[in-house]
Amino acid sequence: MLNRQLSGVRKKTLLEALGPVPDVDPDRYGEGGPVGALETRVAHLLGTEAALFVPTGTMAQQIALKCWADRTHNPIVAMHPQAHPLHHEDDALTVLSGLRPIKLRTSDIGSCPEPYGTLLLEVPDREAGFVLPSWDQLVSWVDLARERDAVVHLDGARLWESTYGLGKPLPEIAGLFDSVYVSFYKSLEGISGAALAGTQDFVDQARVWRHRYGGMLFQQWPAALSALHGLDTVLPRLGTYVEHAKVVAAAMDLPEPHTHQFALHLPGDPARLKELSGEFLGGFWQDGPLAKTEVTVAGPALEWTADEVREAWAEFRGLI
Repeated sequence: MLNRQLSGVRKKTLLEALGPVPDVDPDRYGEGGPVGALETRVAHLLGTEAALFVPTGTMAQQIALKCWADRTHNPIVAMHPQAHPLHHEDDALTVLSGLRPIKLRTSDIGSCPEPYGTLLLEVPDREAGFVLPSWDQLVSWVDLARERDAVVHLDGARLWESTYGLGKPLPEIAGLFDSVYVSFYKSLEGISGAALAGTQDFVDQARVWRHRYGGMLFQQWPAALSALHGLDTVLPRLGTYVEHAKVVAAAMDLPEPHTHQFALHLPGDPARLKELSGEFLGGFWQDGPLAKTEVTVAGPALEWTADEVREAWAEFRGLI
């Protein structure tokens, strides 16, 4: 059973990843073509005035937070200690943008002694195991920040699948925030790329910073086509993935996940666990007090019944 894939997505050929290629003109420096179509589509899905394609999520986050720092005349950006910019972006906020990130737990949003100008909220919290707040919690955090005259930016790299756990549609979630970042290559299985969404004037300002950060490539239509393909084919399936993730987690005797992904912590050497888990759980294992992997319930997992997951899980646990 362990030589059969449970976690992750199916590998795609280049043509499969690209999706259908229409007979239209390409974009030119990110304007028009499939890129323009993608931006219009994202703005419609999120219910915002406009959206901007950005080559990477790291760049998108830097641009958004730099824009808000300029507008608020405040370089202090508050975020959870586990937030993505603090762990996976090589201090770009400080080194490139001259901003001052501060670590702020959600319980301290309203009482922080630092007068932060921007609050970044990551939904779901990946480092915590793809955990979602309740809708009321999320609204209260935004309200507390607004009471301090701060703007609120959403790190929504995994927003697409969060609608089910939050029980709200995309426009209502995005409408809480002053700006939103979404990813195309994570849950939507695109080649690469991200988008920023918000008001037209925010997006106009972000477009200038995209150029300054080196993100105005001559043509970006392959990534845009792949993202559109993900919106057409993967986005409608995310609800099924989320529901089946509950089946998979229950078969492994784990807490019910909030999205179609969840963290798994086990004692042991990550390299050894990677070897033992085979195709079953994939090759992503991190070291720490306990070894950690992330289980993604997507297309391959739908072919597993609860009994099959239970049997493979027991086999794996028997080896460690």
